[in-house]
Amino acid sequence: MDDAADRLRLIRTPGVGPVAFRQLLARFGTAAAALDALPDLARRGGGAPRLPDAAAIAREREAVARIGARHLFLGEADYPALLAELDDAPPVLTARGDAALTRAPTVALVGARNASAASCRYARGLAHDLAARGATVVSGLARGIDSAAHQGALPATVAVIAGGIDVVYPPENAALQERVAAEGLLLAEMPPGTEPRARHFPYRNRIIAGLSLGTVVIEAAPRSGSLITARLAGEAGREVMAVPGHPGDPRAAGCNGLIREGATLIQGAADVLEQLRPIDARAVRAPASPWDGGPPEDATDADRRRLSTLLGTVAVPVDELVRQSALSPAVVQAVLLEWELAGRLERHAGGRVSLID
Repeated sequence: MDDAADRLRLIRTPGVGPVAFRQLLARFGTAAAALDALPDLARRGGGAPRLPDAAAIAREREAVARIGARHLFLGEADYPALLAELDDAPPVLTARGDAALTRAPTVALVGARNASAASCRYARGLAHDLAARGATVVSGLARGIDSAAHQGALPATVAVIAGGIDVVYPPENAALQERVAAEGLLLAEMPPGTEPRARHFPYRNRIIAGLSLGTVVIEAAPRSGSLITARLAGEAGREVMAVPGHPGDPRAAGCNGLIREGATLIQGAADVLEQLRPIDARAVRAPASPWDGGPPEDATDADRRRLSTLLGTVAVPVDELVRQSALSPAVVQAVLLEWELAGRLERHAGGRVSLID
């Protein structure tokens, strides 16, 4: 089996998420070596991995090729450089369209699904103006603001979907999704055939934020997915911007709250691009080797017992586990990796972990 197939098999293994994937490659050097090591690592964590067989991987690759798509692997030239900066960057994306669009200055436009007609018109015009000035507009192909942003920016637009590359959601966006794939760029993290579920959308949102130099929110209710994207953008060191709305409109509460908390108020494309210039000037590049890591350290049973007393079903930062356990970060990460591969550990946003009840 070639290296691409090995990497695809590794990330499709239950319990191997983006963080575990990076740690395994840093420790073992190749996906093939990591696959060989998985049974022993999972046994140390009290479980056993369920490796997908080679035939399943071959079927996925055939399905992707059949629809004119391809896999983009982290560390390859076509993989989006900005996204590669994230600690939890997807090890593989499925793509249809022009991957070169991610090399232009990128800005995410997100907002309410039940957006007002006025805000949809504004989003469409803002996206058009940004594209006309050489930017690429990124969004999530949802109803409302997302759809308006893609329509305004075509062909200079990237759509990140929550399901498989061959799954249309929402159904009424079938024509728009096909047009983005043909003229712009369509990306998916989930395997082909995956129907989008509620848990997939936060994963999609991190990709939207990670692909972009900055995120603009246009209408968003409190605790909405758009605010999750804005928070993730801020955590990644990217610019967060918002369009103000009428204080009497609940759809404007999220944007007005962002501005109150320090997001940049923007009124047009010139405002957006002015905020992005300092970030764009840093000449972002994907790491030469995304698998760089310190020398691995094996954990002892005593180390595992010490960590098991500190970790429960409430998520805590990994840094806090290192501090309270007095173990080295490498040992703590080794134990967490074993537990994740055994299906006992869940990773959360912000570098937090918890045991699965």
